[in-house]
Amino acid sequence: MALAAIPLRCRCGRVQGEVGTRGTYARATCYCNDCRAYAQWLGVPGLLDAAGGVDVVAMAPSQLRFTAGVDQVACMSWSERGIHRWYAACCRTPLGNTPRDPSVHYVGLSTACMEGAGAAVDTAFGPPRRCLVSTASATGPVRKRPLGTLWGILRVAFGLVGARLRGRRASPFLDASGHPIRTPEIVRR
Repeated sequence: MALAAIPLRCRCGRVQGEVGTRGTYARATCYCNDCRAYAQWLGVPGLLDAAGGVDVVAMAPSQLRFTAGVDQVACMSWSERGIHRWYAACCRTPLGNTPRDPSVHYVGLSTACMEGAGAAVDTAFGPPRRCLVSTASATGPVRKRPLGTLWGILRVAFGLVGARLRGRRASPFLDASGHPIRTPEIVRR
């Protein structure tokens, strides 16, 4: 797998990796209550924008590779049926969100784990705030972008269908049998 030179790194540097750009579905800012609660649960400053949104890159998990610190990759979920939220246990840097169903080839990769890449993130994945999700839950004013959001949703849908048709399953968050590499900690709110 040839990956672009977009580095992935947690804040303390123990978890490292690379992020490819070919399997990108869309870049989005999500304002949902769960994403905001997750950022607050992590306790890391600067994860939320002024209106309570988090910046993610929706992509194929096969474009993500850990090169160090896999032992520090942890998982939590709000419920037994909720999505898996992955983070670096060493410094609580968010890594990404994955569905519980391993057949859905998707990760919402947090741009917080790509901070060292600088402008390369915008160049590779497009500018933030083009696709806005759950704006009704925003904690501040947000300029809605219905066409950008629709386009982002369509890109994710086409990416998921394409991955399913090609039989893509590889994910650094799953073992060879398709189970999470860590048992998700269920956190009650």
